[in-house]
Amino acid sequence: MKKYVCTVCGYVYDPEEGDPGNGVAPGTSFEAIPDDWTCPLCGAPKSDFEAEE
Repeated sequence: MKKYVCTVCGYVYDPEEGDPGNGVAPGTSFEAIPDDWTCPLCGAPKSDFEAEE
């Protein structure tokens, strides 16, 4: 699974780790995260993330 990077603050969403503090279990692909999820560091919307190269 690809990692995704917040274009606002640089936070990297790693699907292997998920975002348990915000209800996203480890092993959750970025595509499977709810659309209303936001960056846990800066609050940017999911649409501000890009696939890591």
